[in-house]
Amino acid sequence: MSKVNPDFLSEIKKYGGVDFSACYNCGNCTAVCSLSTPEYSFPRMMVRASVVGLEDKITSSLDPWLCYYCGECSLSCPRQANPGELMMALRRWLTAKYDWTGLSGLLYKFLPATIIAFVITALAVIGVAAHYNFELEPIMHFGHLFEFFAILTVFLVILLPNLVRMWYFLVLKPGKKVTLKSYLISFGDLFVHMFTQKRTLGCDDSRTRWLEHMILVLGYLSLLFTTVVLDWFRAESIFIIALGYLVSIVVFVDTFLFVRGRMKKNRENNKFSQPSDWLFVIWLFLLGFTAFIVRLFVDLNLIENNLWLYLVHMIVLVQWALLIVPFGKWTHFLYRSFAMYFEKVFETEKALQKQKK
Repeated sequence: MSKVNPDFLSEIKKYGGVDFSACYNCGNCTAVCSLSTPEYSFPRMMVRASVVGLEDKITSSLDPWLCYYCGECSLSCPRQANPGELMMALRRWLTAKYDWTGLSGLLYKFLPATIIAFVITALAVIGVAAHYNFELEPIMHFGHLFEFFAILTVFLVILLPNLVRMWYFLVLKPGKKVTLKSYLISFGDLFVHMFTQKRTLGCDDSRTRWLEHMILVLGYLSLLFTTVVLDWFRAESIFIIALGYLVSIVVFVDTFLFVRGRMKKNRENNKFSQPSDWLFVIWLFLLGFTAFIVRLFVDLNLIENNLWLYLVHMIVLVQWALLIVPFGKWTHFLYRSFAMYFEKVFETEKALQKQKK
């Protein structure tokens, strides 16, 4: 039997839950959701669990991650309980729940803590530059090494243990029996959802949003590959240089459109933007934009006299790698992909058990 957390309602509001306690469980939100199924009947079930305080029910559920927040549920709600925004808040809360460091929850709930963390990382970059006597070449070499080791360290030390905690809450703690065969058979689905986000196509506003997210994911991964693996800033190959320009343009144009959308509040899912939402799109935009400008200055032989420009890029990069990726909204991309994988694992296990009978 699930334990009730009487403080859960006030806790989830700190993560962006808006007016969801006004819900009287009419079911309109679930009825209009094109992604809801009899097995994963959201968002009504999650709204009810949140109001009552069934914390274990939420941590053991895939529902928050299976929602792509088209906003139809909030538009159709007769009580303006904003179930779509609650699902977004639950994803933030789950991110904090999975995070063994506790920093995700701190940064989500307390904006001053986020500001302090960003200031500290900026000062650290300036400190490294001072250590190298503000000489461009060793600083750029350090920047390239930082990218590689930051990715490796963040994944092994933070994200991988968090994924294990996600598995614990979804599988081990609820006592679900899953065979190794189900994990192996379903593994391909992880990469399909990670790189295509194809479930978005089930939403009513699917085509445009799917294309936007697809471009963003591929653009970001391509920029990462170009700068880290191909060492774009110091590359001399025309192909690598052109590729870097292309993917950086794609990233900052696509993210500019996301920022403009949030400013205009042109969709229901842009109506209640939290600081983490702004930081994600703005810093990703800055990442692509500053990378483009740095490489342009390299090609124009102007970077030697404009070291500050590379330092700005490094500050953005370090803040992105050490704060936004492991503790911010970027993790939603990772956890959602694994949620789709676990959904397939559970379906496969059921099918295997039926075959045995």
